[in-house]
Amino acid sequence: MSGLRLAAGRARLENRVFWRNPTAAFFTIVFPLVFLLVADVALAGPLGGRGQAARFYTPSIMAFGLITACYTSLAMGVVLAREAGTLKRLRGTPLPTWAYVAGRIGQPLFVAALLATLIGLYGALVHGLTVPLERLPLLLVALTAGALSFSALGLAITAAVPNAGAAPAFINATILPLLLISDVLVPLDQGVLATIAGLFPVRHLTDALRAAYDPTAALAAGEGTSSILVVGAWGLAGLFVALRSFSWSPRG
Repeated sequence: MSGLRLAAGRARLENRVFWRNPTAAFFTIVFPLVFLLVADVALAGPLGGRGQAARFYTPSIMAFGLITACYTSLAMGVVLAREAGTLKRLRGTPLPTWAYVAGRIGQPLFVAALLATLIGLYGALVHGLTVPLERLPLLLVALTAGALSFSALGLAITAAVPNAGAAPAFINATILPLLLISDVLVPLDQGVLATIAGLFPVRHLTDALRAAYDPTAALAAGEGTSSILVVGAWGLAGLFVALRSFSWSPRG
């Protein structure tokens, strides 16, 4: 059996495992959609109406959902598999390392694509919010680069998680503060916190998606491309760390 078929089979297996876990499916799929619906109504006033709220939150929650699937969920799943001894057993099988990694990343990529589609449809059908045709490539490239980069970062962070019990607190502690200061969950586009957020990929992914969605945004398409390059650079750094420090054996 070719490596590509093994990777595809692994991705299908990981996808079945994901959908059979109601908790993981809820927080990865349902929670971003619920947050979008609530924010669309509850924060419409402060943002100048439901149209403006949708223009802000559609790309923001798209980024949030992508990060939840490709970073948080992936990292937790790998740590749990490692501590349960699953990775160690897989290491002793004919499955190539690259095929396992490709299959493991393939599952959150599918979920991220599904979430982006659902959120995009909500914005289009409810608010008439669509991506200008000339910026559609920017949106697709931003989503692809973001999904791959945060997947690499998710694999990299597993090296720092000591055991399965610490995984939820540790992984969430590395991402939730950035989500709060990166113009994702709440508008925050200036000040010291915004400057700090500019050093990390969460803010740049959100900027790129917003530049694709909103022709009147302060960010031009060219600056959106610059944000994608920053996200990609973080992804390469994450891949380097993952290759150097990824552990197949339990630590706890």
